[in-house]
Amino acid sequence: MASSGSLHDGFVPGRHLIDAYGNGGFRFAEMSHRGSILVTPSGIRAWDVTEPRAIDRNALRPILAEAGAVELLLVGTGLDIAPFPDALRRWLKEGGIGLDVMQTGAAARTYNILMAENRKVAAALIAVA
Repeated sequence: MASSGSLHDGFVPGRHLIDAYGNGGFRFAEMSHRGSILVTPSGIRAWDVTEPRAIDRNALRPILAEAGAVELLLVGTGLDIAPFPDALRRWLKEGGIGLDVMQTGAAARTYNILMAENRKVAAALIAVA
């Protein structure tokens, strides 16, 4: 991750819009990152998930850690919408977090709209080429 702001171990604190996506990464906070990202109210972090089937409780733990500040999680599963395991859906619901699964581009755009509305939203976005 190249940085012009404050970067700590793959984490950029603060709420940021997703400026662009594609070519294997994302642009946000005047930075560029190759790879997937996890966007929470506390900041944006590098996310080591590269395919939907790798999304598990461990991968989503940072979302649950901010459960009070997150009411909806948008999951971008790449170029195609992928099924999301029922057990993970229930786990998030028990934590008070709703879920919407869609293509990464749609998830990034939806995140920007909801964040601009000051909604309690987070996003787990798998990078696409």
